[in-house]
Amino acid sequence: MPSIPPPLPSAIINQQVQAALAEDQAANDVTVAAVIDPQLAITLQLRAREAVVVPGLALAEASFRTLSPQIDWQQAVQDGEQVAAGSLLATVSGLASALLSAERTALNFVQHLSGIATLTRHYVEAVVGSKAIILDTRKTIPGMRQLAKYATAVGGAQNHRLNLADGMMIKDNHIAANGGSLPQTLAKLTIARDSALWQSLVVECDTLDQVQLCLSHHIPHLLLDNMSPQQLAGAVALRDGAGYAAKLEASGGVNLDSIRAIAASGVDYISVGRLTMSAPAVDIGLDWPT
Repeated sequence: MPSIPPPLPSAIINQQVQAALAEDQAANDVTVAAVIDPQLAITLQLRAREAVVVPGLALAEASFRTLSPQIDWQQAVQDGEQVAAGSLLATVSGLASALLSAERTALNFVQHLSGIATLTRHYVEAVVGSKAIILDTRKTIPGMRQLAKYATAVGGAQNHRLNLADGMMIKDNHIAANGGSLPQTLAKLTIARDSALWQSLVVECDTLDQVQLCLSHHIPHLLLDNMSPQQLAGAVALRDGAGYAAKLEASGGVNLDSIRAIAASGVDYISVGRLTMSAPAVDIGLDWPT
């Protein structure tokens, strides 16, 4: 099993849960107010209805505990575990009003993040035996990036930059804004080559000529966009002959059918936007004990 990242900071969990509960008006649940005895206590079980990789249980717990601090939460699995359909994830006991009002928020977090982690694990397993490391991207739902990147890390991917201040990446539109000239764009770089900012620098390349140009400038990391496996192998050959260890990242058109051939080209990284952009939520339910 891939190593599990550090837990989400409590400040992030609280911020996300508070915003989600407010969005759902969980403190103003008119259905619960109408038909649920305020003193009624119940027990519910969080169960996977399909095989999943689980992250985000702390968000589910916080969703319930925010509405009722006295809940009892018994977690049956840890983040990162791959479980079979029917597996018990957690048991929660407490006031029915709190559990029922927080139910959808808790499930939304776990279903969405488990969908990301489960899809990520499929991609990670698809490149086992190659040198390629799976990277995530910034293609995330606004406001949920830290959660999504936690889920990809749980699934076994490596986090790329968290935000625009987290590293420098020159892409096609940056080049287009400089007259479409990659040489002109690179000429504007005045950062020190031994600085952390230079070491974070990524430049997007669409052609092998651009790869060769970037290698001549000793760019530390090249993003190889929408290249075929043959072109990727050509870029690897150019890098290997350049005399320094530039990192090569394949991007664009990556799916589970194509990723093995991409990994076989010898690239260091493969970035997959669909991990956070279009991973389907998995089926997890909050059910009465059986």
